[in-house]
Amino acid sequence: MSKVHPLDDRVVVKPTEKEEVRPSGIIIPKTAQAKATEGIVIAIGEGRPLQDGERGKMSLKIGDRVIYARYGGTEVVVDDVKLVILREPDVLAIKE
Repeated sequence: MSKVHPLDDRVVVKPTEKEEVRPSGIIIPKTAQAKATEGIVIAIGEGRPLQDGERGKMSLKIGDRVIYARYGGTEVVVDDVKLVILREPDVLAIKE
């Protein structure tokens, strides 16, 4: 799906946006919500270059649902789809 190929230890994440409903039943529109911090990994780089010329192993794989740092990464739009390009250390957890 992705036409973006991340370099080194970067990953491309498609943020998952959801409509938020408060306990009182009030629906918070997407435009009024905080920036998404969850998404699905759609592309991964080859790994960080090491001093011996090898590449470090990536902990993530395509399809992982992840939680990432709120202000980490760079937002880009590719084919009208909003994506976030992050360094692997900006990914905080894999969601089961």
